[in-house]
Amino acid sequence: MTARIVRRRTAAAAAAIAIAALVLTGLGATPANAHGTMGTPVSRVLTCYAENPENPTSAACKAAVAAGGTQAFYDWNGVRIGDAAGRHQQLIPDGKLCSAGNDEFKGLDLARADWPATQLSSGQQNLAFRVTAQHKGTFALYITDDSYDPSQPLKWSDLESTPFATVTDPTVVNGSYVLPANVPAKSGRQLIYAIWQRSDSPEAFYSCSDVVFGTGSASSPATSATSTSTSTSTSTSTSASATAKASATPAAAASTPSDAQIAAGASKSTVTHHHDSASPTTADDANALAPEASSTPLDLAETGGSGSSAPYAVGGAAAVALGASVLMLTASRRRGGRRRSARVS
Repeated sequence: MTARIVRRRTAAAAAAIAIAALVLTGLGATPANAHGTMGTPVSRVLTCYAENPENPTSAACKAAVAAGGTQAFYDWNGVRIGDAAGRHQQLIPDGKLCSAGNDEFKGLDLARADWPATQLSSGQQNLAFRVTAQHKGTFALYITDDSYDPSQPLKWSDLESTPFATVTDPTVVNGSYVLPANVPAKSGRQLIYAIWQRSDSPEAFYSCSDVVFGTGSASSPATSATSTSTSTSTSTSTSASATAKASATPAAAASTPSDAQIAAGASKSTVTHHHDSASPTTADDANALAPEASSTPLDLAETGGSGSSAPYAVGGAAAVALGASVLMLTASRRRGGRRRSARVS
């Protein structure tokens, strides 16, 4: 075998390796899985995180920590099912909607009438979903029906049959998806159940937010229930009984964590943004939990948010390697051509 043939084969092999690297880069640079929870109205898991999982202030959050431990609340953005693919009711049994059937979050399923709640009114408004990894997908927001009794485990049948808001591929502002919604008229204590089904993955996320309708404060649901009872002529005896139970125990107003709180707790989260790996949370995962500083709406890409440049950097490196290999092959051919010309002359 001549030296010229060896050089050509070496150059060809280098080019093949570079091409393979480029292909693998496309496969290996799959962005982080999406994560998040309702921020407006604030979800159970996020309000208990805001209260401090180590020493929560509300009776409901104390009970939730006692039932499932503190870690669930540091992992506030991880109430999920990786292979949901729209099969929400098939996979999540009654009584476990708020935890999505995940034992880590079982404290969120406690049937109590004193969960911290957000004061809410009916009509058109923007709700928000706090997100730590962006992806395309659809949000469906459900609200409980008039027979809802918060002292009983939440069932699928407790929700209205159709969502009051469905939003596909919303924009992100200040670290939250903006969800325009026409909130239906309700009275007293209710619950909003959010489902975020990704379109680029079977993964889905779930969220429970306790809300109170009426003129009273969230810390006095009995007042709000009473103030609206005279204007709700269509309420049934069942819904009246449920409202009475909901009003029996006053609830604290739901707390929302500050950006500083979220950033401070990121290192304690065990949620990773690549669920095919059993490795612990990395620095990149922890950084993903920190809030975004920009208030500019971000365009969503099919496989992830525009905030990460790592896939482009790696892809660029692979492209450079490919270009270098092509140059090597071209140079080798030119040298071979010059030598052939010299022999002929």
